Amino acid sequence: MRIGLLTEGGYPYLSGETRLWCDRLVRGLGQHEFEIYALSRTERQEDEGWLPLPPQVDRVRTAPLWTTEAATDGRTPYGRRARRRFADCYGDLAATLCAGGVGDPATTSTEGSALEADRFGNALYALAELARVEGGLPTALRSETAVRALERACRAPGARRAAREARVPDLLAVAAHLERALRPLSLDWYEDDALGAVDLCHAASGGAAALPGLLARHFFGVPLLVTEYGVRLRAHYLAAPDAPPAVRALLAAFHGRLAAETYGRAAAVTPGNAHARRWQERCGADRAKLRTVHPGMDAAPFTEIGEAPECADPGTVVWVGRVEPAKDLVCLLHAFAEVRAAEPGTRLRIVGTPAGAEGAAYLGHCRALAAQLFPDEAEGPHTVGDNPVSFEEVGGPELPTLADAYGSGAVTVLSSVVEGFPAGLVEAMFCARATVSTDVGAVVEVIGGTGLVVPPRNPRALAEACVALLRDPARRARLGAAARARALELFTVEQNTTAFHDLYLEIVSHTPVRRLVLDGAGEPVPFAAPAESHIPGRWAGPAPRAVPRGGPSWATGTTRTAGGFPAAEGA
Repeated sequence: MRIGLLTEGGYPYLSGETRLWCDRLVRGLGQHEFEIYALSRTERQEDEGWLPLPPQVDRVRTAPLWTTEAATDGRTPYGRRARRRFADCYGDLAATLCAGGVGDPATTSTEGSALEADRFGNALYALAELARVEGGLPTALRSETAVRALERACRAPGARRAAREARVPDLLAVAAHLERALRPLSLDWYEDDALGAVDLCHAASGGAAALPGLLARHFFGVPLLVTEYGVRLRAHYLAAPDAPPAVRALLAAFHGRLAAETYGRAAAVTPGNAHARRWQERCGADRAKLRTVHPGMDAAPFTEIGEAPECADPGTVVWVGRVEPAKDLVCLLHAFAEVRAAEPGTRLRIVGTPAGAEGAAYLGHCRALAAQLFPDEAEGPHTVGDNPVSFEEVGGPELPTLADAYGSGAVTVLSSVVEGFPAGLVEAMFCARATVSTDVGAVVEVIGGTGLVVPPRNPRALAEACVALLRDPARRARLGAAARARALELFTVEQNTTAFHDLYLEIVSHTPVRRLVLDGAGEPVPFAAPAESHIPGRWAGPAPRAVPRGGPSWATGTTRTAGGFPAAEGA
């Protein structure tokens, strides 16, 4: 079958959250054909290029979400009827964000606000239909008409308090955010030779990535599968903490409504863990549609370390990950001070690279704290010397690979205060290492009784758990062996691709045939497009083309072949 893989800020680019699991999924499902529809987040991401693509990827179409459009004079560049229709549709969408009693959109969706949910969906699809007819919406979404429609919704009787308190700068900020979020409505992907020709849309995340899937379902009846390993709505709630309350409330309402619409229209939703599943249920996802599919990770690089009988240094505690405040290395350093007092010969290896400028500043703070906690053992504030705490990166002479980092110690620690799916924890489990983790995100689900779990921001509990494992080699060995067995059973690439292959078949088997092939006399041709015509290699010959529906070309995206060059006509 032909799969339209929808991504935002990830695959096929070299950087991004979804690039690794999407690449493993596509390579593991060589019996299917894939078309990639990718939204990029930054110019730098596009300049970095793509990952090498396997032969089952027929086409890649990209569109930027980061471009700054030219300023307008505030007018909507449509005819009178189109302007009126845009104002009505945008006003209906804005009204659902300001509806009285909404508060948290997730709460209203679970309490049965079907009327507002339908109104939001109808306004969204009406805007998409207008975009197809008028050649896109970017200018209209940035116009004075949009801002005034948003203002009227905020001032309408019954609007909630946060919306009524919005001032002109707040309205401009919200309108600008909605324009960026709704840019996928103006793409040229919704044609018979694009998303209309795929058998299934698979969105690699919620939010903007799922929007093209919603429109493909609306225009062509293409079924939609949504996968979330990190819930997009949760990320929006945590974003922009310094924004005015009115801006935060209106944007939270929009993303909550969009999440509820996505979950409601999807044929199936696959959370990556129980933590994400609870978020989705809270936002209105039907339990009957939810199928937990754990991320697939490559266990091969960790096989040698995982099968080794002994660790390199039984007196070393290891932390591996991206250095950023959410990882709470400050708590880990204070906990290690207590570990060092109980076990004087213990060492701590912090292995990782800083995440951006904030991570670099946090790393400098942690280095200084390590020198303060162990002043008699350090040569200086930014040198390792004899300090029992070392800050290292993978790729050096002592730690050439990631597996060597986990293998360099007896206990692996996760000290985060915020975590989604702890991929580093799974890597440690592949290496058969005993783990001590904080109870955040999906940690308990991943560990499953094969490691010790303590409350976050509790240095004493973290230290006591580490000391307990350092003093008991037999227990470390038992937990490590159990952890490796659990990881190989639940978190490998093979189980991930098998689960999605089964889901693809199940969804398509319940979807009516949508493409009608006609002969020269205009009569339907039964079985003219057999399933095997899509097998890579095209041994069955080219499939007959579906009946064209026509429609204007209002492209704003880029079409490329799998090799990265502009696609030829009809590619």
